[in-house]
Amino acid sequence: MLLSLAIFVFSCDSDDDNDNQGSNTIVPPSSYEFTRDGASTVSFGGQTTRLTQAEELYSALNSNESTASGLDLMFNGDGNGSAGFADESLNGTSKIIGSKTSASTLAGSAATKQRFDDMISDYAANVVPNWNQDASAGVPGAISTPDGASTYHINAAGQELDQLFFKGLIGAFTLDQIVNNYIHPNQLDSGSRIDDNDNDVLSGDNNYTDMEHKWDEGFGYLYGLEGDNLANAGASPSGNGSLLMKYFKKVDEDGGYEPGIGQVVYDAFIMGRTAIVNKDYDLRDQQAAIIKVELSKVIGYYAIHYMNDYVAKLEAGNVAKAHHSLSEAWGFLLSLSFTNNGNDEPFMDRTTVEYFLDNYLGDFHSVDPGVLTAPATAPYPGMIALVLQAFEANGVTLNIS
Repeated sequence: MLLSLAIFVFSCDSDDDNDNQGSNTIVPPSSYEFTRDGASTVSFGGQTTRLTQAEELYSALNSNESTASGLDLMFNGDGNGSAGFADESLNGTSKIIGSKTSASTLAGSAATKQRFDDMISDYAANVVPNWNQDASAGVPGAISTPDGASTYHINAAGQELDQLFFKGLIGAFTLDQIVNNYIHPNQLDSGSRIDDNDNDVLSGDNNYTDMEHKWDEGFGYLYGLEGDNLANAGASPSGNGSLLMKYFKKVDEDGGYEPGIGQVVYDAFIMGRTAIVNKDYDLRDQQAAIIKVELSKVIGYYAIHYMNDYVAKLEAGNVAKAHHSLSEAWGFLLSLSFTNNGNDEPFMDRTTVEYFLDNYLGDFHSVDPGVLTAPATAPYPGMIALVLQAFEANGVTLNIS
């Protein structure tokens, strides 16, 4: 059942010299459901499409039948729209993953986008042709765990490219579009959107204002695959898909790094949307800042998690699992440059992140674990300590060491 918005406004006449302090209380709905004239105003179908496309692309980056052209079509389209998907409903639309990767005005970078294109080329040219070859230093191929239960396909640098690619997309695609694009004034207030929202001017033939829709699009990059779980997504986010929601769920769940974060973010999205309906843009931006910081924590937690996991697997002699975990860590580290501290700055800047990736994680066969684990008191602190310090410097303590 759709929940109507309840708004209680108590104000005093501005000419009353004795009491000119008005107050407004805005009461949001309990779930992300908003209506106008009895019809829903919520729309984020384009985000659901892109997230669904990502799932097929992930499968293709785990197949030895994939080609560079096929992968490029799925990621970048064919110039006329999306293309290359087995699910025909995902083709022929303007919804393209690559066009939204490292693309925000705040944090976008053509050089970072090129990293993803290069990974596609590397996968098709080097991993696929050597699918069944035993990998070794400088030689792409397959590497298996000691018990033979798991096999990973790596490039010449020992990197599992699907993990670099998709963990990198968590930041460069889903997070970036949320915190650095759609819930930012650059989108929300662009052009006449404030005046239009103030006057309930709808977007074309749609039942929403442009500002309402932009906020919904940001919401959709996290919740676009929730389906029937949407009303319960605060208390129990689904974890559906391979991108941000998957790890958001892991952080939120019992035994996770920060149980309850799911409700905090969901409530902030609802209150921010309610604020837009009520033309309260200060409240909207306060909620946006909450979302920016809380979602950025997910990246920090899992960058550290996988660096720790790499070291543990390496010490246990499980080289294959170590390569797998370091590949995941690489992607989350890349994602750090797309975080947002609530003041539109990343928790760790791109120059620092990319210097570390290129100079210390360029060849997984020769990584010194100390570059990850050296304590903060060391002459050269390790990356784990640096990530923790970066969040602490912005007033955020991550519950992980």
